Amino acid sequence: MAILNADQRNYLYLLESARVGIHKSILAALYAVHNPNARDNVVPRPEVIPQPQDALSEEEAARQQDAARKEAKAVDKSWMGMIAYAQVNAAQLNTFQEQVQVAATTIRSLTDQLVSKKVPPTDLWDGDAGRYGDGLLKAIAKGYKPDASERGVAQLHSSDFKLLKQFYVQDSRADLAADKAPQNLAYIDPALLNLAERIPRYYRGLPNQRDALLEAGRIWRNLPDHRSVIESLGLSETAPPAEVNKNLVQFLRRISTNYAGYPHQREALLRLAQFWRQLNSREAAIASLKRDTSPRPNLDTIDPALLSFVQRVPQYYQGKGAQRNALTEAFRLWRQLDSRSTALMALGVKADVFSGGQLDSATVQQAASQLDRRLLDFVRRIPANYGQSDHQRQSLVRLIQLWRETPSQAQVIDSLVEEVKAMAEARPNTPEAPPKPKPVAPPKRPQRWTPRNIQLYASIVPGGSFTWAEATSGGTRMPPNQATVNSIVSIAKLAQQARDRIDRTFVITSWFRPPEVNQSVGGAPYSRHIVGDAIDFYVDGLTGNQLYWSLDPWWPGGLGRYTKFPYLCHLDARSYRARWTH
Repeated sequence: MAILNADQRNYLYLLESARVGIHKSILAALYAVHNPNARDNVVPRPEVIPQPQDALSEEEAARQQDAARKEAKAVDKSWMGMIAYAQVNAAQLNTFQEQVQVAATTIRSLTDQLVSKKVPPTDLWDGDAGRYGDGLLKAIAKGYKPDASERGVAQLHSSDFKLLKQFYVQDSRADLAADKAPQNLAYIDPALLNLAERIPRYYRGLPNQRDALLEAGRIWRNLPDHRSVIESLGLSETAPPAEVNKNLVQFLRRISTNYAGYPHQREALLRLAQFWRQLNSREAAIASLKRDTSPRPNLDTIDPALLSFVQRVPQYYQGKGAQRNALTEAFRLWRQLDSRSTALMALGVKADVFSGGQLDSATVQQAASQLDRRLLDFVRRIPANYGQSDHQRQSLVRLIQLWRETPSQAQVIDSLVEEVKAMAEARPNTPEAPPKPKPVAPPKRPQRWTPRNIQLYASIVPGGSFTWAEATSGGTRMPPNQATVNSIVSIAKLAQQARDRIDRTFVITSWFRPPEVNQSVGGAPYSRHIVGDAIDFYVDGLTGNQLYWSLDPWWPGGLGRYTKFPYLCHLDARSYRARWTH
């Protein structure tokens, strides 16, 4: 079995724990407790072969010992303590991914069995610590042999309870800390119920809202997918969305009534909160519920519809007075100006032109045309400049209200919510689908590049092939001073000559690297990438050797190739010829 790193293992734990509705940290603990060398602080696993009891015959003792050895041997091949059993054969445990999948299903089976035996929820969950209780951890450490009829469930080997709890608590605390969630989670159950009970009031059938209820139902009922949830509600998968939404809301209301605090129920509501609020993780949902339990959607829900409208404004603008007034008011609110006249002045138009004074029509028409150009230029830049601030959003909502002559902003927001729903279901290139974004006209190219005027998608050399985005890794490694800027420009000029000679596109893999980045990627201490005048690149269809021999006769600086990476080539702008193979 291939060994995965910690992040890869954690990804699988997250995936499978969400699938079955268990706490992810128990999977990490199972891996740690069944792999003595997995972590530095893992002590050797206790001997799993039991000693014969005095009361047993030699034959019976030998039989039990032999069975224990076979079981221990099976465990040694499993990183999750899984042993093939009943409907899970050894072939289904060949990979680590398969083992994690079976382990997750097995833990859910174990917890469901404890629930069916009416084990008190307090034995299964430690409310203050926000994790599985000692009763459940002891049941897991004891090992588990499921009903032979269960699909996807294997036998779980026993483990040391203290070690299992240690690793489980460590992983759980680390996850909470990573998302800045409290370690004391006594508040979580009331918060989850408060959220769930109030959701029906705010449910609008938006994609994330619908998925939130479907996920809660899937985990609550231990179902494989959303289609199964819909069928469990007595509907077919072709049922009208309105009917599905109605039944989902009714189901959620029953959840609040039937909540008993069992682990899978809690995981279902945590998944509900995560999806409803569109958060990155289970722990992020826990942290958010500490601050607020309201299910009221944030106004950023309507942002896709706002920007969709804005992108269509230039297409439908006809220069009508109401349209011009709507855009002017939007500009005023966007810029946070105190009056319409101030806004007009900021747009380069004298306010008295439109005040009804004694001006000839040609002057008014000229001013209107100028204003229209400025307003449309403002609108075209909104998608790139929209930062989701309150005043920007208010500006766009007001624009739509005036443009559509809608009586109230509440009605505008309601209509935008419906548009977001339609956008989610629309086919490409239909009126309901989001329009394709259009590039914004770049600002005028400066005469000289400095650290403060870099334009990411501009070519470094006029008419050249290489951009600042390539040199700075998409803007994540901006040059700190003028010397670095000059070095980047210098290599761009020379590399352009090389590119023109090869007459094919250079795909840049590395250009400017700050010292800390250079160190982290294993670059040489005195790498010229640090000063910005070196590039690593490849050319589709050509090897590094081909590039090297083509450039070698004339390239005036450093030229290198990599034996480990046969398609890469290196160029730098040092003041003398240097050739190397690394």
